[in-house]
Amino acid sequence: MEIESELTVTLPAEEKSGVLEWRPIRLVRAIWKEITFGVGAWGTLRPLITALLAAVPFLFLGQHFNRQHRRGFDWTLLQIPLALTVVLWVGLWGYSIFDAWKEATQKVAAQQD
Repeated sequence: MEIESELTVTLPAEEKSGVLEWRPIRLVRAIWKEITFGVGAWGTLRPLITALLAAVPFLFLGQHFNRQHRRGFDWTLLQIPLALTVVLWVGLWGYSIFDAWKEATQKVAAQQD
């Protein structure tokens, strides 16, 4: 027993010029999404601001900005003996900048999901 049915497919009418309708809002929205990687202005700037705050010596503000107050406080105490050896202190300071940027990037990525 065969059942026959008709399928009707309607396609949108093509414009005669062949050019899609230009919508500036869609264009701006698409460009903005590409520039900010889909996370918006704050999501794009957060890692940069965090790294700049972490670049302030002795205070570890990047960790505090990321709400990692315990890590910022611990590193503040750790820098006291490391200040005797400038090389190790500079290493801790450099790593704090990287760590603050990495954590801010991960927070932005987690908010996007």
